Parts: sequence; structure tokens; C-alpha cells
Amino acid sequence: MPIPRLFLLPVFSGAVALLGLVAGCASPPAAAPLDLPRQTVATQTALQPASAPVAPGGESARNVTPAGFADWVSDVRAQARGAGIGESALRDAFDDVRYLPRVIELDRAQPEFTRSVWDYLDAAVSPQRVALGEQKLAQVRTQADAAAARYGVPAATVVAIWGMESNYGGNYGNIPTIDALATLGFEGRRQAWARDQLMAALKIIDSGDIHHAQMIGSWAGAMGQTQFLPSSFLAYAVDADGDGRRDIWGSMADVLASTANYLARSGWQPGEAWGAEVQLPAGFDYARADRVVRQASAQWAAEGVRGMGGAALPELADASVLLPAGARGPAFLVGRNFRAILRYNSSDSYALGVSLLSQRLAGGPGVVAAWPREQQVLSRAQVLALQTRLNQLGFDSGSPDGMMGPSTRDGLRKYQRSLGLPADGYPTVELLERLSAS
Repeated sequence: MPIPRLFLLPVFSGAVALLGLVAGCASPPAAAPLDLPRQTVATQTALQPASAPVAPGGESARNVTPAGFADWVSDVRAQARGAGIGESALRDAFDDVRYLPRVIELDRAQPEFTRSVWDYLDAAVSPQRVALGEQKLAQVRTQADAAAARYGVPAATVVAIWGMESNYGGNYGNIPTIDALATLGFEGRRQAWARDQLMAALKIIDSGDIHHAQMIGSWAGAMGQTQFLPSSFLAYAVDADGDGRRDIWGSMADVLASTANYLARSGWQPGEAWGAEVQLPAGFDYARADRVVRQASAQWAAEGVRGMGGAALPELADASVLLPAGARGPAFLVGRNFRAILRYNSSDSYALGVSLLSQRLAGGPGVVAAWPREQQVLSRAQVLALQTRLNQLGFDSGSPDGMMGPSTRDGLRKYQRSLGLPADGYPTVELLERLSAS
């Protein structure tokens, strides 16, 4: 799902930011429809969300009733009409629009446990995913090569995103986008954002690119085989097959070209590698393994960083060292194209999954170094405890929120240095125990 992605989903999006095809034509996903009750603006019984709605800050959310939803839809209809959207599109979109309690339930769900990067990549770049990707790449080779020639993004990279976002068309979601965004706009945690996305979706329908009944995707509003948000569709989707419509649901030419266009306009550098797995020299300062520390690969090589097996590093103008599992796990040197993928979905695990899958689809190797599979990934509650204790001991980690961000990593690095440990900023159970005992 292209950024701005507010709902980050693992492995494939259909939920990217949440697809058996023949070349040039796709069928809808075969998964059974989500069991969503028919709760339209015309429903006369009370709408019952799965749990009592709580707005940000602990305040009660608006009263979820048919009349309240109908009034909200009427207001959006008037706004869209004022923006020039035609009555036919508004009737199609809103005459049978539904409030979906399950969407709110999913929006509010906050997973307690984080998935390890190695578990994520085991699924994202599994032998089955690679084998299927090779078949799909062969099927769409003509369209993928055309997109590559036009935008400078390799066919394997575009197909890798297709695989990550919807398993090559096998699962890109079956929730009506209008219903999902109307529900989130009416009651969700990001009402203004969802309303803006809904307006963008109405513009897509009004333009004739897709009928509202075929506009389906994830519960978070991401659409089609590579999970574009409506605003990203308006900005980046292209009509590559020349039929006068931008169709990221059924036209593989449009799917692949639109995805390549997004990456190209996000800073993709033709001819440059995404990066490579590397070996770090003895005595490497792990605090420099940070996205903000960037320099040419030649400079990293001068400092002793080498490719696996002593191979030369790829030519990267602006590269960083990435340690997704800390000092005990594999190391990667990543450049501008890795960051372009991050603009599609701002998750290091996702960008690494796309990069490694594309590498495998192009005939390259997988990860060589071993992952520290014996390590336990901290839960949100444990990260919150770690942040709180770091702050108590004077190692500023920002406001405790249970999420590992730059401030928490900086505070953790300072604590690690105080103990004479590699300052990789990677949270472990051992570090949490030492903090707790301090």
C-alpha cells in the first residue's frame, strides 16, 4: 500500500502500505466475502459495534445510530457535490453505503506482540512465495518489462511488491472501499484522514476508472492488487493498456505500471541496487548502523565493510547500514532504492521483504547469515517497561508508548554504551532484565 499508509499490515496487505492470474487479466480474489451485516443508511434498527466505541483521549465516540450515519453521509455528499463530483457517482457510492462495525474493531485492534523480522521474512520470502513469483513473473513478463522500460524499475521489484501486497492477486481484499472509508470517517480514530480518502475514492468513481461495486480492497481503504490508497491512486495510477481507464484491479498492465510509477516518483534510481547483505569489520561501531548515517558504499568499503564472502559492495551513492535484528543478526547495506520502497510502506521489514524477494526472483541469493532465532521479541508491554526504566535511569527514550522509535533506540544505545555493550539499539529480554534490576 503506497504511503501515506496509516495501517501497516504484515507480509501482504489485502493488507501496501492490508493476487492465479493470466497475463493482462485478473479475476477477483477467491476468498469468501467477509461476513459484514447489511447496515446501510436506510437501516431502521440501531447499529451495534462489536465493542463500545472509545475516541482518542478516552472520550466517548459519536452516537452510532442509523440517523447519525445518514446525517454524516449527507454532509459528505454535499461536500463532494461542492467539489464537482457528479450526481451519478454520488448515487452509486452512497445510496447503498454500509456502516461496518468490523472495520472499527480492526481499526482499534492493537496487537500486543510484535512479529520478529525473521518470522516475517520466512513467510514473505518463502520457497513457495518465490516459486509462485517466478511463475507470475513469466506470465506478466510483457507488461512488467514495459513498466520497467518506462519507469526504470526492474520487473522483479514490481512483481515482488505485487507478491507482498496481495500474494500475486490471490488476496487483495473484498471489502467495498466506500463502505470501509465511510465507516472510518464516521467513527474511526483517523476521521479527517478517512474522509479525505473517501473524497478521493469518489473522484475515482466519478472519473469512470472503476465502478463502485468493483472498488474493493482492505478494511483500511487500500485498493487493488498492489493496495493503493485512493489518494495514491489519483497521484500515481496510470492507464498502461490504453483502454481509457486506470484499473489496478483487473489490468496487469495498469497494476504493474502504476506500481513502477509510484516507486519512480518516490526516488527510485534506475540501474542502482537496493543494497546487499554485508559483513561488518571487527570493532565496528554499531551505533552507526542507523538510517540517518549515510555515505557512499566506497566509503563503507574503506572502513572494512564487505559483501558476503568478501565480494565487492554494489555502487551506492548514499547508503546506510541496517541491522534489523541487532548486532547478533545479519547486516545489510541499503541505499536510495531501499528508501523508495519505504515510501511505499514505511516498515524496514516490509522493504527488506520486497528487496530480498525481488533479488530471489532475479536469480540472486537469499540471506546468508543466521538470524538470532533464540531471541524473544519484546511485547508492547515489555517495550513500554523498557522505555519507562530508561527514562527513570536518565537515558532519555522519549514519551513511553510501547513502540520502538528513534528516541527509544537512542536512549537504549546510551544505556548499552554505559555497560560496554555493542550499541545497536536493539531491545532484548536480557537488556530489559538488566534495566529492571538496575
